[in-house]
Amino acid sequence: MMARAETQQRELMRSIEGLPASGHLNSLDQDLLMIKATSMATMNCLNDCFHMLNQQHAAFQRHILPPGEYCAQRSLLSHHALSLVDLELFGTRELEDINPEDELEDECEVIEDDLGAVEEQRSIILHLLSQLKLGMDLTRVVLPTFILEKRSLLEMYADFLSHPDLFLSVSTGHTPEERMVRFVEYYLTSFHEGRKGALAKKPYNPIIGETFHCSWHVPKESVRCPKPPDSPPNGQEEEEAEADAEEPYTVRFVAEQVSHHPPVSGFYAECPERRMCVNTHVWTKSKFMGMSIGVTMIGEGVLHLLDHEEEYTFSLPCAFARSILTVPWVELGGKVNVNCAKSGFSAAITFHTKPFYGGKLHRVTGEVKHNPSNSVVCRIQGEWNSVLEFTHSSGETRCIDLTKLPVTRKWVRPVEKQGLFESRRLWAHVTEALKEKNIEMATEHKRALEERQRAEERLRVETDTSWETKYFNKEVKSAKSS
Repeated sequence: MMARAETQQRELMRSIEGLPASGHLNSLDQDLLMIKATSMATMNCLNDCFHMLNQQHAAFQRHILPPGEYCAQRSLLSHHALSLVDLELFGTRELEDINPEDELEDECEVIEDDLGAVEEQRSIILHLLSQLKLGMDLTRVVLPTFILEKRSLLEMYADFLSHPDLFLSVSTGHTPEERMVRFVEYYLTSFHEGRKGALAKKPYNPIIGETFHCSWHVPKESVRCPKPPDSPPNGQEEEEAEADAEEPYTVRFVAEQVSHHPPVSGFYAECPERRMCVNTHVWTKSKFMGMSIGVTMIGEGVLHLLDHEEEYTFSLPCAFARSILTVPWVELGGKVNVNCAKSGFSAAITFHTKPFYGGKLHRVTGEVKHNPSNSVVCRIQGEWNSVLEFTHSSGETRCIDLTKLPVTRKWVRPVEKQGLFESRRLWAHVTEALKEKNIEMATEHKRALEERQRAEERLRVETDTSWETKYFNKEVKSAKSS
């Protein structure tokens, strides 16, 4: 029966594709493209169901695992980590001449136009969907240019630090519990500005070797740094603090696309004065899910607080572009964990996806726990793009309204002073064309960049040349002995 259905579906596809490209009934007719896409999706669903039934039947008849064996989760990045340990690493791209004094306060605040209803591009989307299968990896699929944001993915990661005052406040907590709660506060407030709201647009896929540099200047008075309860007032210390407050803290950021297949980005931020830094590697893996596109963020980040000798490891949620045929929108979903092995504190956070019927959008819940005593010290609830409420075990409650939270602008060197492979200069022509709403020109410039990347990759394969990064290196973790 499945074979007969597949044959009929293939005949339907051939009949539609065999129609003329123009005329009253043509191969690009929206209704026919809709039939083509839905028939393909239906067959994919049926095949998946049939495959699962076969697996269940086979599992019922035999033991899946031999006695004494078990299934363990595996990650392609489980034995690797990327760390910024040497800024003089040789790379295929030349190191940029970075002069922080050239940086200017960023005035490039790009307001993304809402995609709205995608009527004008419906035929393009339907044609694309008709070629996709459920669960298909979209890493190598070229998506339409009109859905692009006017910034690179590397710059999007930088925008996660748009509240650097909260980031720096983590190190000022007087107890391990306070520092963990402050890190969770910063973590949950980072996504709203990083995602630029809930617009269903996609940043540029970085070219291998692409980099992005910026910094933030944070007034010291904006960083929460209360004195310990047993600290007596001291006039001289207060005068020194006032003098120091004139010079802001500086947070510096660098990101690099370290791999093309799979697409892995590394980014690092530090504030030497606060003796803290964060180092993260992310592999963005996207897949087709029918009327949605899901993006899994594989990898982890580590926040180092050197004065406290603490390391906070954390993961990232998945992102979903919903309703891609009507009015596209974005939501986050999945469970993430934050752990500090030294202090024994951890946080479990859940980004809830909206149920099909009812339910709230962008809901997030979580709790901070002291693992040795198995006690919950703080509970979190709210929306990651609206209001977050932190309720401590003492009964104290703190609310953060993200819509009123001030955003600190980053400082970036002008495009003309950037290296050839720094994000804004690399994508300048694409960005300019998108601003002018010239989709054809943007597509042409984007295609030229991607073709150059493919040509370089072919040359490396032919000459057996491995890619060498500039700012990050791959750290191989030794396997644990059993």
